[in-house]
Amino acid sequence: MEVKFQLNGKPAAADIEPDCMLLDLLRDMGCYSVKRGCDTTNCGLCTVLVNGKPSLSCAMPAARAEGKEIVTLEGLQEEAEDFGRFLAKEGAEQCGYCSPGFIMNVIAMMRELKDPSIEEIKEYLAGNLCRCSGYEGQMRAIQNYMKEKGGQ
Repeated sequence: MEVKFQLNGKPAAADIEPDCMLLDLLRDMGCYSVKRGCDTTNCGLCTVLVNGKPSLSCAMPAARAEGKEIVTLEGLQEEAEDFGRFLAKEGAEQCGYCSPGFIMNVIAMMRELKDPSIEEIKEYLAGNLCRCSGYEGQMRAIQNYMKEKGGQ
């Protein structure tokens, strides 16, 4: 079956099998920031934006992308690099494996929430699994990023 959608602002189409998951389709299309971590929707590594909302691509059949706008980290290069500098500045970048999904959620949160509390930030990011740290550095980086960018 053919699926047509927008990928990082450009028209995209692909012939897929009915059981194809969005994660696999995106990786086949060269979006290597979308990572396979658990295949059980528990880690957030495969997070992409679907019509502006964070979605776990490992749990979304590729056929559901029909007519939708899909954005991966490759489509948010400038914003991702900007926030990535804050992670580094705060000493919060660890091994980097969880970073793409984490950054996708931070960017989505910045667009959706104005002046969130620490509890709201933690709730928004609850689906991201980092095996390296306790998130203290990442929370500092998010707060400083939001202050500088006017979100908090």
